Amino acid sequence: MAEKQNIKDWALQDRPRERLMALGERALQEPELLAILIGSGNADETAVELMRRVYTDCGCNLRQLGLMSIEELTGRYKGLGPAKAVTIKAACELGRRRQEQDAKEKPKVTGSDDIFAYFQPKIGELDVEECHVLLLNQNLRIIGSQMISRGGIAGATVDVRIVLKHALLAQAPAIALAHNHPSGNASPSRDDDHLTRKLAEAARTMDIRLVDHLIITENSYYSYNNEGKI
Repeated sequence: MAEKQNIKDWALQDRPRERLMALGERALQEPELLAILIGSGNADETAVELMRRVYTDCGCNLRQLGLMSIEELTGRYKGLGPAKAVTIKAACELGRRRQEQDAKEKPKVTGSDDIFAYFQPKIGELDVEECHVLLLNQNLRIIGSQMISRGGIAGATVDVRIVLKHALLAQAPAIALAHNHPSGNASPSRDDDHLTRKLAEAARTMDIRLVDHLIITENSYYSYNNEGKI
């Protein structure tokens, strides 16, 4: 049997802690992240090797790992005592709670009413015009929003490049635009039409989907998507 090599003997770039500090947590595979949690392996396996075996036995599925009991982990795997098993269970539970929290905090956009409900309290009753971009993930759940411009009663200038910059920084594959008309008239202007066409074309070249552009007033809105203009 080949002699076990300690993680401390590995090249610096191969050690999970050093790799995380140098490259960030996203550069590490799941067994490496789990190895950082348990700290050490057993007489025959490094922490990474041990957690790679555990992870493989779970079908490379963190949810399945989280379903394993402390007794299963400690009984099946040499080197996983109660303290390490508890650490793994705690990490999996934190991941589950984060996913649950994200789902609660990120409402899904299913239509123009959802966009109106999001922005009306923010801009629907302003006496000056503001334009905002709504940032959405692949499933059209809301990541967040950014104000693009603020102007006077007559309007606010919108730079398409700034809109797309915010989408790229947020890694948002879909966006919606919204601005208010302080006049109370939700009908689009020629400038609004031009902006919508220009943004849709620019977003398309960057593989970003413009799902809608809403013009919002205190009690109503105009949707480019509903009118078939996107």
